[in-house]
Amino acid sequence: MTSISPISAGAHPPAPTQDDKMMQAARDLEANFLAEMLKSAGLGKTPDLFGGGSGEDQFGSFLRMAQAEQMVEAGGIGLAESLFEALKERADGAV
Repeated sequence: MTSISPISAGAHPPAPTQDDKMMQAARDLEANFLAEMLKSAGLGKTPDLFGGGSGEDQFGSFLRMAQAEQMVEAGGIGLAESLFEALKERADGAV
């Protein structure tokens, strides 16, 4: 039988910084914005013929959000960076 060695104290990932938290908030906001734009464009709307029914309608928002998050991961439209800079500027001014 093999023994399992304990995890060392240094194995924990570093805690997110304030900048990391602000950037994540900015990326989340960009993803939500893009999801709403995709909804307005009709993405995830059930087609009239041979549609998936009410289940497809209910889960369409998950599809739009997943696609919006992937768009942000791929670089997005630059909204997250603008929001992050504005948040950082405001946070630096509050110090």
